[in-house]
Amino acid sequence: MKLYDKGVYLLNGTELVQDTPDAAAVIKSRTGDEAEPARAKTQTIAYQILKEHNTSGNMEHLQIKFDKLTSHDITFVGIIQTARASGLEKFPIPYVLTNCHNSLCAVGGTINEDDHMFGLSCAKRYGGMYVPPHQAVIHQFAREMLAGGGKMILGSDSHTRYGALGTMAMGEGGPELVKQLLEQTYDINMPQVAGVYLTGKPEKGVGPQDVAIAIIKEVFASGFVKNKVMEFVGPGVANLSVDFRIGVDVMTTETTCLSSIWKTDEQVKEFYEIHGRSEDYKELNPGQAAYYDCMIELDLSTVKPMIAMPFHPSNAYTIEELNANLMDILDDCDKKAQVSFNGAVELNLKDKVRNGKLYVDQGIIAGCAGGGFENICDAADILDGAGIGADEFTLSVYPASMPVYMELVRNGAAAKIMAAGGVMKTAFCGPCFGAGDTPANNGFSIRHSTRNFPNREGSKVQNGQIASVALMDARSIAATAANKGYLTSACDIDVNFTKPKYFFDKKIYENRVFDSHGVADPSAEVKMGPNIKDWPKMCALTDNLVLKVVSEIHDPVTTTDELIPSGETSSYRSNPLGLAEFTLSRKDPAYVERAKEVQKAEKAREEGGQPYEALPELKDAVDVILQKFPDADEHNTGIGSTIFAVKPGDGSAREQAASCQKVLGGWANIAHEYATKRYRSNLINWGMLPLVIPEGELPFGNGDYLFLPGIREAVEQKAADITAYAVKNGALQEFHMTLGELTDDEREIILKGCLINFNRK
Repeated sequence: MKLYDKGVYLLNGTELVQDTPDAAAVIKSRTGDEAEPARAKTQTIAYQILKEHNTSGNMEHLQIKFDKLTSHDITFVGIIQTARASGLEKFPIPYVLTNCHNSLCAVGGTINEDDHMFGLSCAKRYGGMYVPPHQAVIHQFAREMLAGGGKMILGSDSHTRYGALGTMAMGEGGPELVKQLLEQTYDINMPQVAGVYLTGKPEKGVGPQDVAIAIIKEVFASGFVKNKVMEFVGPGVANLSVDFRIGVDVMTTETTCLSSIWKTDEQVKEFYEIHGRSEDYKELNPGQAAYYDCMIELDLSTVKPMIAMPFHPSNAYTIEELNANLMDILDDCDKKAQVSFNGAVELNLKDKVRNGKLYVDQGIIAGCAGGGFENICDAADILDGAGIGADEFTLSVYPASMPVYMELVRNGAAAKIMAAGGVMKTAFCGPCFGAGDTPANNGFSIRHSTRNFPNREGSKVQNGQIASVALMDARSIAATAANKGYLTSACDIDVNFTKPKYFFDKKIYENRVFDSHGVADPSAEVKMGPNIKDWPKMCALTDNLVLKVVSEIHDPVTTTDELIPSGETSSYRSNPLGLAEFTLSRKDPAYVERAKEVQKAEKAREEGGQPYEALPELKDAVDVILQKFPDADEHNTGIGSTIFAVKPGDGSAREQAASCQKVLGGWANIAHEYATKRYRSNLINWGMLPLVIPEGELPFGNGDYLFLPGIREAVEQKAADITAYAVKNGALQEFHMTLGELTDDEREIILKGCLINFNRK
């Protein structure tokens, strides 16, 4: 794999020319065209799709309107509740509500199914589509029924990626979908485009997860494609089946890119024909001379079976490399666990080595990444005639949709897996985010799913539990299962891949999916279970702010799973106050009570009472502030909390990572950098200041009070520099931060306190 960090031209889809002083002459000799980067940038597939969806008239500052929206059952309740508070009358574009996260209805009594009934009733009232539990995971339904060539889809799940089908899709926090429901726009600067130039053909046994992990390993740490669009081109694309492309594409989220798009061809056309939607196919290719801001060049034949060890998809090795350096790599993982869990529990993967081989406890093939037809058929071929054994090792397979499942039953693949001892389960995202198949304590699971963050498998460090996940391709998981749990590369076994043809049967969707066909029914009553709560009132930004630092995190990256845990919280995401109790529970269990103490002071201020009675320690800090700023008082100075994290927001699009802090009185995050655009957008949409402080020794620590004088005016006036003060040893210590670029609407959202206030009628 080769990375070009400067501009690269792609000529006729087959030749790379680096942007050097000689490039113009080379390009003119090849194409007869002048090489001018600004014009050549318009020749990418990404540019053309963005141009067609931009409403601003300015391709430097985009205002995008999407063609369709999609959400699942731990996001759509909050989204629709937010839109309802802002006067929603009908869904203005197709909006699909899937139910693939809280499908089990196993936690919290009736509340999960209450959320489902809320979704069905809203689909009827506002004119949407509703996909019942166990029918399809969100992204597979979108591939089968929503994607279209040249279209754009916005989803409230970070793995909203349908680029392999010619659809530019983005995963964002719920407030961005609210804006689309209220006929507002998705506002971004024109993103850079990173080309991914593929050549060669994968060797037998190598699957899409292997290619994806290899790419993530190379680009994640450096931020090579952060907030860029990845555009897959080159002759190697034709050597990949559409299912293979989809498997690579969905994992682009883990690179921190903004979106993805692929060139399309006859194989993609056949995909649409198989799904009865031939009219949705569109041929997409870059122009004769297309300019990419950077380029990844990958010869697919060089990719080996990969494994991403705990606790990130980028912590990757070839399986061959892992087996050759087993104890050293496992020791490194154990040390990473000590750092990640602050020594609270001890992971010991070295105990998994038996007779010099790594024994794993569990294999999972599931969800939007692993549950595709081709992945499972290949796994079934490997398991045909084998047995997984009667020891600890278990194997679970979750087809990504009921149509895929039905075809696996019809062609015998499901029978092969079950005969080997594997368990076939229904379409469900649980194993991907910690709500299904949680291993035993100190268990080690290999999964063809999307993430392997700490506790992503469902264990709870706060309860003394620990387990861990490594990401692998379905083929090597099946090879490991056939070897009764001993880690095995799919390239090390002899197998005949039968590659059966896929036949899509949409009868089950016709029988079970509710489709309003865009017709709203205002007479339909919205069904509100007792756990579904409105968002609490949030006040506008005050002239000045007093902030208490209530958590300080120095990990290189902080995931959204650490900001608000995934699995055990899913049933509470319709209840803002109930969910907020889990904020930072894995990373900093004292956070919630610290934040609540500060919030009591702010509530007292808002109600005209005495903040100091609610939080006595505040008076000492305010006395110091008043010495320099005597005009700051309870009428113009809000009181709130903030956290510091080096690089927060990697991972999920879940808005609750920000909204839970806001519900508990958070007014800001302070960071050296934000890991993803979507997390920063979530902060803004919940009225929180996305502050950035330069790297170096911090002028404050956990428990310190900060004062931001004139912060409202600074936001209004688009100040490049934010002056702040830390209360230290009875004095004010000045320091400086920035807010980064904000659109006018984003500034107004922060000024009004949140998106709900911005839109409230």
